[in-house]
Amino acid sequence: MKMNLEERFENWLKRWPKIHELYVRYEEIITYLVVGFLTTVVAWSCKFLANLIFYRGASLHTSIQTAILTIIDWTAGLIFAFFTNRKYVFKSTAPILPEAGKFVVSRISTLFLEYICMLIMDTGLGINFYIATVITAVIVVVANYLFSKLIVFRNKKEKTP
Repeated sequence: MKMNLEERFENWLKRWPKIHELYVRYEEIITYLVVGFLTTVVAWSCKFLANLIFYRGASLHTSIQTAILTIIDWTAGLIFAFFTNRKYVFKSTAPILPEAGKFVVSRISTLFLEYICMLIMDTGLGINFYIATVITAVIVVVANYLFSKLIVFRNKKEKTP
């Protein structure tokens, strides 16, 4: 019988009982952080690549440039995050369209949060673009988890013993 990636990971992790126990207890948070890290890699890669292509790698931007880069970052992250959070973090089996709608609405609110933070730090305070991006990411990750946990993926798949 062929095992999928999740089953292989679970079997590998069982080699260390204490670590396996901690993983099982905190699985949702751990997988959210891993998926969030991968989402950040995807989103920032798109953002930094766009910054190189459109603005020659500038470290300070106008408000319009900040808006464009934030939307590029957000869109790439949104697409990747929805499918990975749905499948690996919250293990949802609910109908996809209602969840997608709630996910997009929740992420639009954190897009505005991200834009406002970047506008204040990058454009207003003159904080380096890359540093402002990291600080903003921490704020947005916490907000996104709360929205996903409490609003979007409420009907997650029940674990079988």
